[in-house]
Amino acid sequence: MRIGITGHRGLTTEVEGQVRQLLKDALARENPNELTVVSCIADGPDAWLAEIALERGAQLEAVIPADQYRDGLPQWHHATYDRLLESAIAVHRTGHVESDEAAHMVGSEVLVQQIDKLLAVWDGLPARGYGGTADVVAYAQDRGVPVEVLWPQGAHR
Repeated sequence: MRIGITGHRGLTTEVEGQVRQLLKDALARENPNELTVVSCIADGPDAWLAEIALERGAQLEAVIPADQYRDGLPQWHHATYDRLLESAIAVHRTGHVESDEAAHMVGSEVLVQQIDKLLAVWDGLPARGYGGTADVVAYAQDRGVPVEVLWPQGAHR
């Protein structure tokens, strides 16, 4: 089974704890020996799912939307990003240089093309910018990739 992740970044500490549990529960249903998680490993749900998968003994593949992608992530996340990237058994690159909305959407498209199911940490609202979680969900659905939405009841961004 190949599972991808998309989701909102910048969640509160309380919502983060709830989302981490939802992600753990989602992966608990899978055999870690037969599981590969595909992630862009950004701060938030992307990295959390990658960490949970690796802790369970699953494999990780990374998608790098642009050569300058890491530079656009928060400085405090760089060590985690580097560690996860080093743990990946494969890295998929888009060929984009600048880390902009278009590159992020292409990265998500590459991710969706690699998976059997998409986990979406999504509040159900429209994307705040091109390539946001809602756009990735729509892309996956358009391509017939099953989407499992994970969002804590009553939570807000």
